[in-house]
Amino acid sequence: MPQNLDAVAIRTWSALALDALGQAREEIDAINVYPVADADTGTNLYLTMESATQAVDAVFAGLEPAGPTRAEAVRALAHGALIGARGNSGTILAQLLRGMAQVLADDGGAPDAEGDAPHADGELLARALRRAADAGYQAVAHPVEGTVLTVARAAAEAAGAGRPAGDCGAVARAAYDGARAALAATPDQLAVLGRAGVVDAGGRGLVAVLGALVEALSGQSVVDRTSTAPRSAWTHARVETADCAVPGAECADGLGTGAGPAFEVIYLLEADDAAVARLRTRLDGLGDSLVVVGGDGLWNVHVHVDDAGAAVEAGVEAGRPYRIRITHFGLGDAHAVRAAQPPRERAQRGIVAVVRGEGLGGLYAEAGATTVPARAGEPPASGELVDAVRRAHAREVVLLPNDAELRHTAAAAAEQARSEGVRVALIPTRSPVQGIAALAVHEPDRRFDEDVVAMTSAAGATRYAELAVAERQSWTTAGICQAGDVLGLIDGDVAVIGAEVPATAAVVLDRMLAAGGEMVTLVLGEEVSDEVAERLQKHVRDGHLAVDTVLYRGGPQSALLLIGVE
Repeated sequence: MPQNLDAVAIRTWSALALDALGQAREEIDAINVYPVADADTGTNLYLTMESATQAVDAVFAGLEPAGPTRAEAVRALAHGALIGARGNSGTILAQLLRGMAQVLADDGGAPDAEGDAPHADGELLARALRRAADAGYQAVAHPVEGTVLTVARAAAEAAGAGRPAGDCGAVARAAYDGARAALAATPDQLAVLGRAGVVDAGGRGLVAVLGALVEALSGQSVVDRTSTAPRSAWTHARVETADCAVPGAECADGLGTGAGPAFEVIYLLEADDAAVARLRTRLDGLGDSLVVVGGDGLWNVHVHVDDAGAAVEAGVEAGRPYRIRITHFGLGDAHAVRAAQPPRERAQRGIVAVVRGEGLGGLYAEAGATTVPARAGEPPASGELVDAVRRAHAREVVLLPNDAELRHTAAAAAEQARSEGVRVALIPTRSPVQGIAALAVHEPDRRFDEDVVAMTSAAGATRYAELAVAERQSWTTAGICQAGDVLGLIDGDVAVIGAEVPATAAVVLDRMLAAGGEMVTLVLGEEVSDEVAERLQKHVRDGHLAVDTVLYRGGPQSALLLIGVE
């Protein structure tokens, strides 16, 4: 049944697009020869869409039970893509989504007398796709035809070519068909693609995203007949095009032979419009592949340069740059730029763990783990986990996500790392205290499988709880809570609603220890005083004989209180 372009459709589209890019990721990476042949376009598109999808899911979770409006959902989609954009292709995708959001969010979509949303129709979608294409061209300093921009424009033109005004599915299908036809023509428009015998990688990713839109709005999946060359042809093309002279393009072997800039620089930037206009001019003089997307004070900046420091300094002059990422094309996307040093031998085994809080990070690092920082409301993307696996520089890696919500992200990271030759075991830890239990039994000299089994058993035998403060009135599994109430979550579900931390924590501890236990682990946030910590220790000691208690300080950004019972 055709679906109106409402908030639910936006969420469905984002999830389907993420799945489609996940399935096509390796294929897209394999045909990536422009603007730099670094085989990461598919991965960058996937990571960008992953961030967008997480943002949409978060706005749905935060606005239960009524759910968000279409405007709130599509703004979340665009914002998530903006802050998580990776690479040239991901940055352009973020701008395309932002262009669509400007139309879909500005249109009110108020129901008519029959209860239908009159503006959530094909005409609105066609306008949104047109705005997306225009925004994409505006974001790129020197647009090149035969790229994702060409595919986006063809999709918009096909969408607006006399399609039924009220049928979103038909408009989406027209856009998809137009994009696919334009993609097939890209080798004839861009010489480097023609020599390589491949279509544009970014355009291929956009076709996958539009195919997901067709499915979200019509319920009918598309059969993607897009023709791309196999990896063997792409590998051959890298040799044949090593001396390419395409304006603004890296030499196709991507190894810094002098045909293009050596570094890719990406950062988020808080700045006003006037400062960003000056920044565009400055960066355009420093390098190429310049793409600046965003607005309303927040921007994502992407540029290829030889002087990475100058590109960052330009951002400092314009405003506040952060999440700065500098990649040397000769080293590939896997390596952040670091001082020259002799290659080190791979360790046999490493641990990668997601942690929230400096204190926990230090604790995990002391145990030999490579840590990935997480903040409340800002879970790491799979690309950050893959980077951490690479930093661990080991043949075998145990991955501890320490959060139930990261299971899919961690699985995607593990799959990517395995494709790079690393043996990865994912232990589905749902809390940092389960990760601590796993680390406690870790023995690097043991056989990998035996070590993983022991760590998994220790984590699984650890019940976990967390104390948090309710931000608003809400329904919970323990009843209705009010803003400011202290919530005690056991194994992820709200089990206790209290007024104070000590009393609520005591009830949670008693419930958890009623089923037995030998060890209690308490990870204290900054708000928990030493006095409260001593009271909780005494409560365990007085009420539960032979149960030991271990205290850790989580540090800034950590949860209010984490509890583990083994």
